[in-house]
Amino acid sequence: MTESVSREVEHTITVSAPAAEAYRLLAEVENWPRLFPPSVYVDYVEKNRDEERIRIWATANGEVKNWTSRRRLEPDRLRITFWQEVSAPPVAEMSGTWIIEPRGDGGCEVRLLHAYRAVDDDPEGLRWIDEAVDRNSRAELPALRENLELAARSAELTLSFEDGVRINGSAKDAYDFINEARLWTERLPHVSAVRLTEDTPGIQTLRMDTVAKDGSTHTTESIRICFPHRGIAYKQTTLPALMTLHTGYWDFAEDDDGTTVVTSRHTVMVNTEKIAAVLGPDAGVPEARAFLREALGANSRATLRHAKEFAEARR
Repeated sequence: MTESVSREVEHTITVSAPAAEAYRLLAEVENWPRLFPPSVYVDYVEKNRDEERIRIWATANGEVKNWTSRRRLEPDRLRITFWQEVSAPPVAEMSGTWIIEPRGDGGCEVRLLHAYRAVDDDPEGLRWIDEAVDRNSRAELPALRENLELAARSAELTLSFEDGVRINGSAKDAYDFINEARLWTERLPHVSAVRLTEDTPGIQTLRMDTVAKDGSTHTTESIRICFPHRGIAYKQTTLPALMTLHTGYWDFAEDDDGTTVVTSRHTVMVNTEKIAAVLGPDAGVPEARAFLREALGANSRATLRHAKEFAEARR
């Protein structure tokens, strides 16, 4: 009998942020799309005191993969152990550990360990995983360092907000309006061009041109994860100049009386290097936050109004 072929690899980086803060941000999975470039969306399946199940959507070698992982949290040791419960081929098994080690200078060492094997011990599959783990780890750790250090320095660069509307109609019809983004050039006046692809049901890539109030056009691209008829999570992979991060979630909650509340949630990070170029030399972070809140909120509110009209016309 041939023995299974597995890999054990380690990637390490030094971070100028307190170890406890690094651990907290890693432990709270809602931070992951902000911390890690490949991460698109992470949600809790189960959550107990020190163990949890999470579902992760992330890009690997240009593809969006999703899997379910279990985690064991050890805050007293600054350690998080994880293992994939349901892996996506070519991965047969995947486990690992985050280890945060305090340094004497007030920073910390972040170690990321992985152990894995391929389906049927296929050499090509193992090579694919090798490349994906190495590429993602090399992308994740510098981004993690940058964002941990940024979070430690200033919370004012991150902005979260939401807009909502109550619709006298079904969640399904409201969801369909947001899901069918390929029709937005016909349905939304602020959208001038759209390209939507959905090679895997429920996983979309949406590229669109949006017209601002001043007439300028902004091109964005997002990966969207769709949960009929409950929600659509997204992460922008091509961003306007004033942001280094934009994630969001469309939430559809239908009440017993047949009405639906649709909420558009955003989390953004200000790109301080572009403030002067976009808003002028006298602008700062407060002006950038206000601008983003109004610009993104205006588009969301317009989309919500049209979704309301669409759903109510089908009641």
